Amino acid sequence: QVQLVESGGGLVQAGGSLRLSCAASGSIISINRMGWYRQAPGKQRELVTVITSGGMTNYAESAKGRFTISRDNAKNTVYLQMNSLKPEDTAVYYCYMRGAYGMDYWGRGTLVTVSS
Repeated sequence: QVQLVESGGGLVQAGGSLRLSCAASGSIISINRMGWYRQAPGKQRELVTVITSGGMTNYAESAKGRFTISRDNAKNTVYLQMNSLKPEDTAVYYCYMRGAYGMDYWGRGTLVTVSS
């Protein structure tokens, strides 16, 4: 089994910053990509950003210029630095990993609340 454990969520004022972390552990054969999705109240889960094993990144338009994803392959850990946060960034942020054989894994989520 593979486990993803997120940390770093919390309450922040608009304009502030937060850094999320996600560590993968367990029976990891390989990691194709890791990233972050989020789900706001009453909305569908949406992509925030992903990073491949080779370091290629993809960002949602809402995240470009404000969020930065990075990865420590040795630690099987991915980070999300979020700056200039807005109230509309309030959501549960889920860590995501695509492993061997196309298997997808999800963390349990960490709540980010941005107050105006």
